Amino acid sequence: MTTWFVTRHAGAKEWAKAQGIGVDRVVDHLVIGEVLAGDLVLGSLPVNLVAELNSKGARYFHLTLVLSEELRGKEISAELMQQLGAKLEEFTVIKKEE
Repeated sequence: MTTWFVTRHAGAKEWAKAQGIGVDRVVDHLVIGEVLAGDLVLGSLPVNLVAELNSKGARYFHLTLVLSEELRGKEISAELMQQLGAKLEEFTVIKKEE
């Protein structure tokens, strides 16, 4: 089992470390084909990728962070993430077949 953290943000990497979250691989871009059943994937991914991960038997934990409009698109420190209540929440997404 591998724990992946998908982020390009230094503040998020520092936040995870400060929270004591054990991560095996930190990547800017996730290659779905490298993820195996039983792996844990942390980050902020689009739902179609989460559905694909879940269909492979991987678990997905979304980095939930409510930002004001002024903070969107800006680099955020680990400290500010903590103040804003950043947390990891597990989601399961199932693609509805037509």
